[in-house]
Amino acid sequence: MKLSEHKDLKKEILALPVKEKDKLLLRLVAKDKVLTEHLHFLLLEDESNLNDRVAFIKNEVTEVLEELNTTPKTSAKDTLLLLRKLAKQINHFYKVTKADFEEVELKLLMFNLAPMSFRYKVYSLSKNHEQLLANYVVKAILMLLRKFEKLHEDLQFDLKEELNALLAKVYGSYISKTALDLGLPKQVD
Repeated sequence: MKLSEHKDLKKEILALPVKEKDKLLLRLVAKDKVLTEHLHFLLLEDESNLNDRVAFIKNEVTEVLEELNTTPKTSAKDTLLLLRKLAKQINHFYKVTKADFEEVELKLLMFNLAPMSFRYKVYSLSKNHEQLLANYVVKAILMLLRKFEKLHEDLQFDLKEELNALLAKVYGSYISKTALDLGLPKQVD
């Protein structure tokens, strides 16, 4: 049931005494971990906490992907699993902080560090992991481009070099065919 569909309910909730509203609000917030974290961030944290969160995720992304890049038998399947895990962490960060620039920055870092060529293939009867990775990466970059375009032009300027490096990396790898098919630009001006 959506509150917007029940105008009378909304009026009645607004008419509740403050003490009753506070109790209901606290019960609702306690049921949603992300909302609780978001409120904690909004009400109790400041810019330095945001910087700490960003630094922690940057460190994690760098460590995990550098280790993956140095592993001799890195496969598309391993890369896809790790990228999904790291993207989930970045998405959670965004849900809590609503920091657009930092989300784009972290995802650019992640994809720029991710391997895009593999010596070994994992054979599976049901899946072509290299194609799955190619689709995932290109679609994620397309979504990232949409968020990038919504940023202020000064913030775009700060990230443009990293974004163009990522696009060059994609078009220099086996993913280029998928990128062309899905309409990924070769460069951002």
